Amino acid sequence: MGKIAFVFPGQGSQAVGMGKLLADDHQEIRELFETADTKLGFSLSDLMFNGPQEKLTLTMNAQPAILAASIAALKVFEKEGIIPDFVAGHSLGEYTALTAAKALTFEDAVYIVHKRGQFMEQAVPAGEGTMAAVLGMDRGLLQEITAEVTAAGEAVGLANLNCPGQIVISGTKSGVEQAGALAKEKGAKRVLPLNVSGPFHSSLMQPATAQLEKVLNEVEIKDCETPVIANVDAKAVVQASDIRNKLLQQLYSPVLWEDSVEELIEAGVDTFIEIGPGKVLSGLIKKIDRQVTTLAVQDGESIKAAVKALKEETV
Repeated sequence: MGKIAFVFPGQGSQAVGMGKLLADDHQEIRELFETADTKLGFSLSDLMFNGPQEKLTLTMNAQPAILAASIAALKVFEKEGIIPDFVAGHSLGEYTALTAAKALTFEDAVYIVHKRGQFMEQAVPAGEGTMAAVLGMDRGLLQEITAEVTAAGEAVGLANLNCPGQIVISGTKSGVEQAGALAKEKGAKRVLPLNVSGPFHSSLMQPATAQLEKVLNEVEIKDCETPVIANVDAKAVVQASDIRNKLLQQLYSPVLWEDSVEELIEAGVDTFIEIGPGKVLSGLIKKIDRQVTTLAVQDGESIKAAVKALKEETV
């Protein structure tokens, strides 16, 4: 068996009930969620356990909820003595990865991503920006298309490079629609509009940067105990001095997820353990390289199954 990477999901993985089974079974997880509730000044745990889904899906709620559920699963899983060689996360998940790497405290991370969600929602008036998934198109050609539309006056760019043939574009509503139509004309298999509240990871998010910088300056960021693969350049970051800048860039830059996974594989990772709600990243990783092992853990049952699978791999 080669090296292990823990990976953490981003927005969209939220579901009512996440984290509840772990809280029912573990006093320390109940205390973890109480810490989040106190720090945020409202009951995030009640929203996670009971919904409603519409409120949980709001960016400013979904981000701390997914981070909290992911760290809860990590805390229980860590008791099994499995230590990662690297950690990474998709967008919001990068904050979870930095928490796992001890660069951020849980309390600070949950606060930062709640504020980050607010800033992202406020950056562009509702209805003016959007995102769409483009399937079956080369990134170079799609980059040319978005550059052409932007040059004509409507901002749009690549936002998430998830896996071969799956790229999300983001920008003004008109820009995304124009780029999507051009992509179809030039051979994209499908263009799927996403149900999001804003044009995340696009140049339109730059107004939120100054606000996020203030919040990041309020907290202590330490050097990482485990290398974190950063979204903005798919390179390992360890130094505290680099982390703040990369998190600010991440707000308006593409998430290089495919490149990040390839970087990890090149570094010797052959086992990816997705920690937190859902299995989105496991699916993307398999599309990048079918040879690697992917496991997903989010509750007691899936943790047991993952530990069993890892033991069998090492036999």
